[in-house]
Amino acid sequence: MHGPLYQFLANDHTRLDGLLQRATADPGEVEQAAYAEFRAGLLKHIGMEEKILLPAAQHARGGEPLPVAARLRLDHGALAALLVPTPTVSIIAALRAILAVHNEVEEGPEGVYETCESLAGPEAETLLVRLRTTPEVPVASHVNGPAIMNATRRALARAGYNLEDYEEAASG
Repeated sequence: MHGPLYQFLANDHTRLDGLLQRATADPGEVEQAAYAEFRAGLLKHIGMEEKILLPAAQHARGGEPLPVAARLRLDHGALAALLVPTPTVSIIAALRAILAVHNEVEEGPEGVYETCESLAGPEAETLLVRLRTTPEVPVASHVNGPAIMNATRRALARAGYNLEDYEEAASG
């Protein structure tokens, strides 16, 4: 049985997955309202992990970050970069692929959420209140162009992903 921290964050993953599914239910077209909600929700979720969860785990470990924290931060950077340009088939494919691996690292057996729940101990309830009351993230309009796509490719490359892999998958 997973604790309340795990449940809260895993349920948010499920909500975000549903929004992305709804946004892309019609092949070849992105339903903008659902995608906008997904985009804002994913940025908020990343913020909760970066500003609350990972620092709390590091504090509970006497200042030592979780061994997987650097990997999560690279993924978060790649995901955030993918949210800047207007969504395309390849961007959606990349988001899905990265989230599938990333979410498993967080939710899987002995994953980040289970570890953080254990580390939090009696502070878990306070941490949960902080997560639940995280404000919405202001979201800017999409930005497009070669410079943005180059920056997106670099963010993905730093995290070990290649946007071209998703461009090929989307076209084939």
